[in-house]
Parts: sequence; structure tokens; C-alpha cells
Amino acid sequence: MFAVEVRDHIMIAHSLPRPVFGPAQGMHGATFVVDAAFFTRDVDEDGLAVDIGAAMSALGEVLKPLNYQNLDQLPTFANKVTTTEVIAKYIFDQLASAVSDKKLGPGSYRICRLKVTLHESHAARGWYEADL
Repeated sequence: MFAVEVRDHIMIAHSLPRPVFGPAQGMHGATFVVDAAFFTRDVDEDGLAVDIGAAMSALGEVLKPLNYQNLDQLPTFANKVTTTEVIAKYIFDQLASAVSDKKLGPGSYRICRLKVTLHESHAARGWYEADL
């Protein structure tokens, strides 16, 4: 399996209003480093699994509406607890749509799996990964 992984980041505010989250129940900020890995079973005639520039653009487009936003106020996350895992799944779904819409170029059809990782800190990360 081949993969191309690109990285970006978002700065968000949110609260996690459940007792299990302790002090994170209140409003707080987070900066997530976001990695998106695009997997293919083969490469094209140019030796590419995925065009890195197209992958970076797709990730940037998905993250832009989240950056500098309070996730508690976005309709996208209404009635959801915006844990790292939930945010990773949202980004995954948006990237899967970009793949389906061929926004990763002519080789989009070869992408068979995605993995989206959100790094909360140097010591913790969460992700969502699945076949397309």
C-alpha cells in the first residue's frame, strides 16, 4: 500500500460539557496539528500515489471553515461533543467527499483508504481511519 500524508493545523475553541471531561467542560482553546494520509494500492505512470499539492489543497479547504472558530457555535457540530475523535471523523468525511468529487486530481479514483490524525499535543493524538 502506498500513502501520501500531508499536514496542516487548526486553532479552535470548544467546550466538552460532560462530567467525564473535568476542567475541559468549560470553554477552552486547542491547536490541533492535522495529518491526512491518502492510501492507494498502486502508483500512476508518473510514480505518484497522490498529488501532494492537491492533497494539501484539499486538507486546507476542509480545515478553513473550522480555523479560529468556536465549534460549539457551528451548526455542523450541533448536539455533538467535539472530542478529538469526533473532529477527526468530521475531517475524514469531508476529505472522503473531496476524493469522491475528484478534487485530488485524475488519480482520485485510486485512493482507497484515508487516515486523519489530530495531534492534541506532543503526547496525545487521536484519529479516524477507514476504507473508502
